[in-house]
Amino acid sequence: MPTEPEPVTLAQVVHRAVEVCEESSSEGLDEMLERFEDADEPIAAVEDVEERLNERLGPPDFDENDAALTMARALTVYLAHRRDELGEDPVELLVLASRAEFGPHPPEHVARWLELQGIAV
Repeated sequence: MPTEPEPVTLAQVVHRAVEVCEESSSEGLDEMLERFEDADEPIAAVEDVEERLNERLGPPDFDENDAALTMARALTVYLAHRRDELGEDPVELLVLASRAEFGPHPPEHVARWLELQGIAV
């Protein structure tokens, strides 16, 4: 008898976001993983994912020197609403999350980082 798939957890979404945005120079990504490693509640049950990120990581303004962390935050929020896209191509996820979070004009540090990833903004 088939069973229902397990709900996607906040920890799984954060892990995927970090995996997609991973770069060796970002200490913020390591901290993000650490702060959410035990977040086993279904992401659908988290009322405000952005608020939860801010509570555990501080406000996004502190990310100014860490574009990978800024994008991991944006991707976490995006995937919270689009859990069906968890396995999509990383480049596609970055494009979609950037557009959803920042529209056509991401912050300068994010735009530079995206260009380094080969993504035109």
